[in-house]
Amino acid sequence: MKQNSRFRHESLQSTESIKTLLKALTNGLAKGKIVFEDGDQAITLEPEGLLHFKLSANQEDDRNNINLKISWQGEQTVTKNNNLKISVK
Repeated sequence: MKQNSRFRHESLQSTESIKTLLKALTNGLAKGKIVFEDGDQAITLEPEGLLHFKLSANQEDDRNNINLKISWQGEQTVTKNNNLKISVK
C-alpha cells in the first residue's frame, strides 16, 4: 500500500547542535533507518540501495546557503558485479 507522509522542521541552531544532528543522520543512513521527530509529528524512513545525492552551496552578499538532498525509491533491485562485455563472435 502506498503511504504519503511529510515532515518539516525549521529552527535556529548552533553549529554544534547541527553537527550533532548531521551525525545522527549519518548514523541512521549507516543503520538503514532514520526517525525524525518534532513535537507531535514524526516520520520513519528506511534508506537502502543506491541513493541520489544532491548538494549545492551559494553565497549572495551576506546570505549563505547549503542545501542537501538525499532521495531514493523503495524496493529497487540493484544488480551488483555485472560487468558489461561487448564482443564480436
